[in-house]
This record gives sequence, C-alpha cells and structure tokens, in this order.
Amino acid sequence: MNRQLTLERLHELKLTGMERVYRSLAGLQPDEQPTTDELMARLAEAEYLDRMQRRMQVLMQQSKLRYDATLEQVYCSRERNFTRDQQLALADGSFILQAVNVLITGATGSGKSFLACAIGRNACALGFKTMYLPMNRFLEKLALAKIQGTYLKLLDQLQKMHLIILDDFGIQPLNDDTRLAFLQILEDRYGQKATIVVSQLPVDKWHAYINQPTMADAICDRLAAKALRIELKGESLRKI
Repeated sequence: MNRQLTLERLHELKLTGMERVYRSLAGLQPDEQPTTDELMARLAEAEYLDRMQRRMQVLMQQSKLRYDATLEQVYCSRERNFTRDQQLALADGSFILQAVNVLITGATGSGKSFLACAIGRNACALGFKTMYLPMNRFLEKLALAKIQGTYLKLLDQLQKMHLIILDDFGIQPLNDDTRLAFLQILEDRYGQKATIVVSQLPVDKWHAYINQPTMADAICDRLAAKALRIELKGESLRKI
C-alpha cells in the first residue's frame, strides 16, 4: 500500500479532513494502528467536521455580522432581563426552523446588537444562511435595487436567507416605497423564515414609527404575531 499516493489522492479530491487524520496515523507503529472500522469512522468524522467548519466560515463571511460574538459571551442575569433559559432556547436554532421572529429592544448600550450577532453567528455554525443588515443599509439596498431594476432579484435573495437581522429599526424614517417593500419582504418570510429586529424603540411604539395606520397594522402583525420578545434592561454595557 502506497501511503504517499493515498495522501496525494485525498489532497486532489480536497478531502482535507481525511488527509489530515490519515497523515497523523501514518507514523504510528503497526500495533498502534486502528482497525478498519475505527479508521473509517475517524476519517469520516474528520471530514464531516472539516466541511462543517468550512461551511461556517463561508456563511460567516456572507452574513457580514457586525460583531464576532458568541452566545456564551452574552451576559445573562435577571437584572438584565435576559436569562440563561432564554439563551439556551435560542442556541439550538429551533426558532429558525419554526420561522419564529425575535424582537430585541432596549436602550443604547444594552447589548442588543451584540446579542443579535451572537444569535447570527450561532445560526451560521448550525448551517443556516444568515444576513445582517443595519436599517440604513437595508433601505439603501432597497432604493438602489429600485433604480437598477434588480428589486425582484433582491427579494429573491432575501427570501433565501434562513435568518435576516435588521438592526437599528426605528432610527430612520420610512417612506411609502420602503414601507411597501418592507411589508412585502415580511409577507414573503412569514411562516417560512425567521427575522430578528433590533430596536431602541419598545415594540408598542413601532406602529407610530411606521406612521401609516393600515401599513403599520400589517407590518406589526407579521413581525409580532409569531415572535420571541427580548427587552434588555440595566445600565449601558459600554460603561463596564
């Protein structure tokens, strides 16, 4: 058996996980070598983990998350109004599979964006396509797509995302075009995909912010009807 040829074939086939483990086993003494079943199990596991890691890296790059945060880094306490149970409920990604929205509100510096990005990073690790969009960039993308005639393409791109994170909702005013576009996106995603909305405004102020009664009713209904609400409290974490 030509070990070097096997390593070359694994390299050519881009089976990097298998190649790494096979190379590490090459130096073992005959009595230390794993059985055929053990060898196959280790090679398969190594390749699986390697591919999952590479997929996560690609998803992370595509998501453009603002913070490289993890759920383990998120501060949980009753005073902050975010408990370990809530953290665990978000960690398994079931809310994405069930197309449940997450509405995160709180004052400036309460860690809203950090929490949203931690959830987004966890979603990438679980293999979900994720996109982070500050509201100003989101509105710019909508306006540009209208001008360039790529609006339907943008809607299709957003619909393919398992999770969209809209940050700083409520800061910039909405016009008729952006209200309609926002409603259309939410309508496409309702019951199928999850959306995280991050805002300084309490949820009960969103209707007034949208500032068009009929449209506000429709938007708020699609956002909040099937949603987890997280209202972060306490002093600014930027002071800590």
